[in-house]
Amino acid sequence: MATQGTAPIVSAAAAHIPSPSVNGFHIGPAFIHYYAVMYLVGIAAAIYITRRRWVRAGGDPELMYDVAMWAVPAGIIGGRIYFDITTPSYIPHVWYGVFAVWDGGLGIWGAIVVAVLVGVWRVRRFGGSALLAMDAVAPALLVAQGIGRIGNYFNKELFGGPTSLPWGLQIPLSYRPAGYTAFAYFQPTFLYELIWDFALAAFLVWLGHHAKVFAPGLFALYVTGYSGFRIFEESLRVDPSQHFLGLRLNMYVAIGLTLIGAAWFYLIQRRGRRRAIKGLPTPELAAGNAQPSYQARLAGTDGVLTEAGAADPQAAETGTAASDEADPVGTPEKPGSERAEKSTTTD
Repeated sequence: MATQGTAPIVSAAAAHIPSPSVNGFHIGPAFIHYYAVMYLVGIAAAIYITRRRWVRAGGDPELMYDVAMWAVPAGIIGGRIYFDITTPSYIPHVWYGVFAVWDGGLGIWGAIVVAVLVGVWRVRRFGGSALLAMDAVAPALLVAQGIGRIGNYFNKELFGGPTSLPWGLQIPLSYRPAGYTAFAYFQPTFLYELIWDFALAAFLVWLGHHAKVFAPGLFALYVTGYSGFRIFEESLRVDPSQHFLGLRLNMYVAIGLTLIGAAWFYLIQRRGRRRAIKGLPTPELAAGNAQPSYQARLAGTDGVLTEAGAADPQAAETGTAASDEADPVGTPEKPGSERAEKSTTTD
């Protein structure tokens, strides 16, 4: 009887998600946290995705590197400030605790707000469309956030309440919050968010290609979709947080941003339709024209856009030669040009 009674327990335990035994590795004397590695991978992926989307919209690929150089540090600062304000109990009890991002602790909403504001400043400074840039970066942010959640897994954080589900996350005793030490398995909310982030990113990319979405409509949907999911996630989480009237502070932020994002998307689309009816220009990522000054610069040098979005003089020269072969007679010259003057003198 004992054997029969213990077998299902062993099988059930084997089905659960185990916690990682380590949270980093050494390179010489330096200890590298997987949390930091995942965030760096996420940032790199976001830059790559945004750059490709920006180039397809007619923007300068180098501009996205400039934006990243400013927006990434700004986002880390904003994220840490938000984390310190909303979860003070998680701040390490050392003099540098408020800055210790390597131990985990970045509030995504604080990071996004500050990073977007700085990014908009850099895009506008170089003659780009801030509205189209926001739509270009929206799915990239979700991919970065999803990858970053893997870092939460290595830190054994961002989990929900106790569960008996087969995909429950095993949490060591020392990491369990007060009042939950008797439970071993918890909701893997980090995993739920990772799946949602990737799915929402794919949906935004699909929607941008298959529907007429006026900018920054995709970014508004990002705010709505991500914040809406956070309402569900915050209802599951049991880690320490600031509370107000019995609810976690992040719950109020998620509800507020979901409503604001939905209303913002509606107003963006209504305004876009009205402008389209009147024949006025309407910003749309799929329509291009993200950075007119960059396109004008390319046209002025007879450059040809390569896949990377840079001017390719060799391709331009080849294209000119091919054009001359196809039209040996030549095209009519504009009055005042050098060839036109020579032709007139000969006559």
